[in-house]
Order: sequence, then structure tokens, then C-alpha cells
Amino acid sequence: MTHAELVNIGLLVVTMILWGTTPLLEKIGLREIDPAIGVFIRSTAVVAVLAVYLLATGRFPELARVSVKNYAIFAATGIMAGLLAMWTYFYVLRSGMISQVVPITASYPILTAALGILVLGEAATPQRILGIVLTVIGIVLVKQG
Repeated sequence: MTHAELVNIGLLVVTMILWGTTPLLEKIGLREIDPAIGVFIRSTAVVAVLAVYLLATGRFPELARVSVKNYAIFAATGIMAGLLAMWTYFYVLRSGMISQVVPITASYPILTAALGILVLGEAATPQRILGIVLTVIGIVLVKQG
């Protein structure tokens, strides 16, 4: 295994730990505030930290070189995932069981895989189809539990 592959595996583990623990903190925080306020605070913190990072690394000027097309793409995905999906997720997380809500919302790769096959022409291999089917079965089992 190469150094780059080991780094990638390490980063994936860090991502899993961060994504796995964050819902617990969000659930606790949502006991006292409205989901829209939670999304606002979360988004504001992200913008502030990224602005400091870009300024500290001298990369802030790169924003001026981004095309209008890419601004539109990332603005749309920010509104879709960072605003609308986070608000609906927080809304359900506030009243639902974390052990059911998170696995169901985290099953979005099913849609991504299907769109990759349908829109981008990616291969619909038996392994991929089996993975999608097993994920659906997992969602059903989690929801019934």
C-alpha cells in the first residue's frame, strides 16, 4: 500500500469519526433551539473558519479566479445540502431517534449511485447493484428496530 493510500484511509477514518460523533452533539443542541437557528449557527461557523484558513494560507485571492459557472454550481449545492438538507435533517433529528435518523439520512449514496449510473453512464456492476440492495435492506431493518 502506498503512502498516499494510507493517508487516504486515515483521512476516511477521521471523516467517519467526525461524521459519526457530530449528530450526537447536534441532537443535544437541538433540544434548546430551532433547526433553522442551528443551521445558521453551523453555517456561520464554517464560513468564519474557512475565511480565516483562506486568509492565513494566502489563498483568499483564488476566489476571484473562480468561474461564474462554478460559483453557481457550489452555491446551488450549498443551498441544497448545506441549507435545505441540513434544515430537514435537523428538524427530524430534533424529534426522532438518532439511531434511526442518521442511518436513513446517511443512505444518500443509494441515490448518488443510481444517478451516477443513469446520468453519468457509470457501470451498473453486480457488486454496485448488490450494494444498493443491501443498503436498502439495512435502512428497512434500522427503521423497524
